[in-house]
Amino acid sequence: MNNVDHLIRLANRIGSFFESFPDRAEGIEGIANHIQKFWEPRMRIALLKFLDTQPDGQTDKASLSSIVLDAITQNKERLTPKHLH
Repeated sequence: MNNVDHLIRLANRIGSFFESFPDRAEGIEGIANHIQKFWEPRMRIALLKFLDTQPDGQTDKASLSSIVLDAITQNKERLTPKHLH
């Protein structure tokens, strides 16, 4: 399994928790907040670079759930580490 596949699986685990929220917007915010607070910058960079080349969030072995993909794409600037702005 490559690094991106691993990151996708981690993000989807977070997403599966927040997907149970009745308010989808609240779930999207929760996912973005969790990734911003708890993922190392290099993890966020790797996932964002992957999405630059694969905007559908899919590899041969893994794919981002729709709520996670929405959370990341809607919060791309916020999830980009400050030194890369």
